[in-house]
Amino acid sequence: NHLDQVQKQLTRSPYQAPKLNIKRKPESIFEYNLEDFDVVDYEHHPLIKGDVAV
Repeated sequence: NHLDQVQKQLTRSPYQAPKLNIKRKPESIFEYNLEDFDVVDYEHHPLIKGDVAV
C-alpha cells in the first residue's frame, strides 16, 4: 500500500551530506551529551505521507 510513495521517493535526487560538528572531546565516549554535537547544512525533501497499517 506504499507503492506510490516509494515511486515518488525514487525520483528524488539526494542532497549533499550534512556535516557533523563535535563541540568537545571528553576523555571517555560515555561522557558525550547530545549538546556536544551539531548537524550543519542538513537539507531534506518534503514529507511523503502514507497510511500506517493497524
